[in-house]
Amino acid sequence: MNPAALHSSSASAYGDAWSLEAGEDFTPFDTASYCPTELLATFTLLMAGHGRCVSGDMMLGDREYAMWQLARAHTLADEPLRAVAVTLFSYFDDPRGWGARLRA
Repeated sequence: MNPAALHSSSASAYGDAWSLEAGEDFTPFDTASYCPTELLATFTLLMAGHGRCVSGDMMLGDREYAMWQLARAHTLADEPLRAVAVTLFSYFDDPRGWGARLRA
C-alpha cells in the first residue's frame, strides 16, 4: 500500500487534528520528571512474581490504570514491591504531569 494514501485516509478518518508533522507548539519531555523505565520494569517484574500482569505501556499512558496497579501493590505482603510502588507513586500522583512535585 502507498504510505501517502495511508496517511491521507487516516487523516480523513481522524479529522484535521491528526498529523504526522511536528507542530510549532512542540514541548520536549522534561527528563527530570519522566518516569524511570528501569524502575517501572522492576515494578512490573515484582508484580509478575505475585501472578499480577501489569502493562508498562498502560502505566505510562493511563494514569488511572497506573494508580490502580500501585494500590494493588500495597495490598501484597512484599516490602521491596511496596518500596518501588511508593517511589513510582510520586511520578503518577500529580495529574498535571509526571513528577511535578519532584521539581518543587
